[in-house]
Amino acid sequence: MRVGLFAVGRLKAGPEKELAARYLDRFAKSGPAVGLELGKLVEVVESRASNPETRKREEAALLDKSLPADTVLVLLDERGKALGSEDFAELIGRWRDGGKRDVTIAIGGADGLDPALHARADAVLNLGKMTWPHQLVRILIAEQLYRATTILSGHPYHRA
Repeated sequence: MRVGLFAVGRLKAGPEKELAARYLDRFAKSGPAVGLELGKLVEVVESRASNPETRKREEAALLDKSLPADTVLVLLDERGKALGSEDFAELIGRWRDGGKRDVTIAIGGADGLDPALHARADAVLNLGKMTWPHQLVRILIAEQLYRATTILSGHPYHRA
């Protein structure tokens, strides 16, 4: 199963980009052993519209254009469900075992994600109650994807 990331906002060269790339590389190398592969990474520029609703709608349209057919859509949102690492790995494994070909994890812009995306999402998750800048969210989700592969394979990286 391919796991792709969609992000509003681009990572500039620097330590955040390097760390996200390091975890995505680890995921790409460890994932095939458990039936997971790194899908496409899509970064889009934040909308310049004058109001939040229009910005979210324009960013959602860009997400729609990038989605593979029949993808499982996962939104990262502060109002989403909090999962532990083992539960996240189990969720990924369940989709994989259920024959899903693609999962897309979406990181919204400063205004969040459009309500229309929430209505059609397969899961809405949060990475804690605190608000995180998108650069750090990219690192956190990349690390959790790598951690999921280690959990699914029984590797000792994840120590509960």
